[in-house]
Amino acid sequence: MNIVRPEILVPVLMSCALLWWIGRGMGWTTRLTVVSITLVIIVAVLWIERAMQ
Repeated sequence: MNIVRPEILVPVLMSCALLWWIGRGMGWTTRLTVVSITLVIIVAVLWIERAMQ
């Protein structure tokens, strides 16, 4: 499994940029919570997508 594929890299980079933009007023615990939820959603979507193929 190649981890540097566009369908993995692009959502991660976009969510990092979005978190940076929105998270300027957030505390670190809130940021970590949002990051973990976002990564779980990305992994779930990719897992479901690969399961359907």
